[in-house]
Amino acid sequence: MMMRFTIEQRNLTDQSGKPVRDEPGAVSFHTFEAENVDDAVRSFVAIENGEVIGSVLKFPGFHAVATVRDLNGVYTLQVSPSSSQGMVPVR
Repeated sequence: MMMRFTIEQRNLTDQSGKPVRDEPGAVSFHTFEAENVDDAVRSFVAIENGEVIGSVLKFPGFHAVATVRDLNGVYTLQVSPSSSQGMVPVR
């Protein structure tokens, strides 16, 4: 069964490794449908051409946190289930 997840992407460093502080666009939100939290993280990382640093930390209730690196820097992902009430199904 597919679930809808909201992924909060919070940039930690830029391309040169410098910390990102209070810059516009340092935080963004994305919505994915996946079978489970692992698949949601994998899908997001694949689209961003990134790699997970370490492991995905999973919490009760389909929540997870991961650290990811790509060409634009390092960022954290906070994954949580989101409501699909009142939304058009994704096909």
